[in-house]
Amino acid sequence: MTTPPALPHIDRELDLSNTGRGVWLVKVPKYIANKWEKAPGNIEVGKLKISRAPGQRAQVQLSLSEAVLCLKESGEETMPKEHRLDVSNVTRQSLGVFSHVIPSNTDSVVPESEKLYMEGRIVQKLECRPYADNTYYKLKSESIKKALQPQRQVQQLDRIVQNFKPVSDHKHNIDYMKKKTAEGKKARDDKDSVLNMLYAAFEKHQYYNIKDLQKITRQPIVYLKEILKEVCNYNLKNPHKNMWELKPEYRHYNKVAAPEPKEDKNSSDSD
Repeated sequence: MTTPPALPHIDRELDLSNTGRGVWLVKVPKYIANKWEKAPGNIEVGKLKISRAPGQRAQVQLSLSEAVLCLKESGEETMPKEHRLDVSNVTRQSLGVFSHVIPSNTDSVVPESEKLYMEGRIVQKLECRPYADNTYYKLKSESIKKALQPQRQVQQLDRIVQNFKPVSDHKHNIDYMKKKTAEGKKARDDKDSVLNMLYAAFEKHQYYNIKDLQKITRQPIVYLKEILKEVCNYNLKNPHKNMWELKPEYRHYNKVAAPEPKEDKNSSDSD
């Protein structure tokens, strides 16, 4: 087994001009992230309000814009507009934000190289949390109901769908069952007729197994065994194990007639 060749290492320059810039890492609920992904790039999605009190930690609030709140679908609950952001400082980790710019013009004579930028260093983590009001409770209750709904549901069809019509049975199984049914319902012949067929068979060979006798007589195997037990013996020992032979009293094998003794012409009667 041959290993694929390793890709060549390409050196790229990293732009560190924004290394000293502090960046916030904000975690928002999933319903906000989904709306922001659907929102066009030219609208305002929200506003941050930062209030500072002497001797206290800064209070940060997020207020979603009306344009984002109007993006809800039919039947969907309204999102909470006001949220608070819990702030925590990053002290034991060194986290950064990087961007990767792929050149758009690759057909030029001297193609541009890919560019890497460091956008800043994460100095604070913020977790966006909604206020516990009726709007949030309705939204949370709706999300729980949707999560509990099974993904697969039974659907009643009012017409035959050809593409998904199930096959009741395969053709080879149907043919096999027809053959088995036909063989199982064979008409029983008269007992004397079956005996005549058996005697004729045993005139040719002395020993038969049950399958061969069934093919010869074409009788149900249960009925055939009943007759065989009356006129035949079943061998349990070698060399004819598991084979049937006629009982001695029913054997009528054709015997070759012994030649009669010839008269001696040279002998003469004595007076």
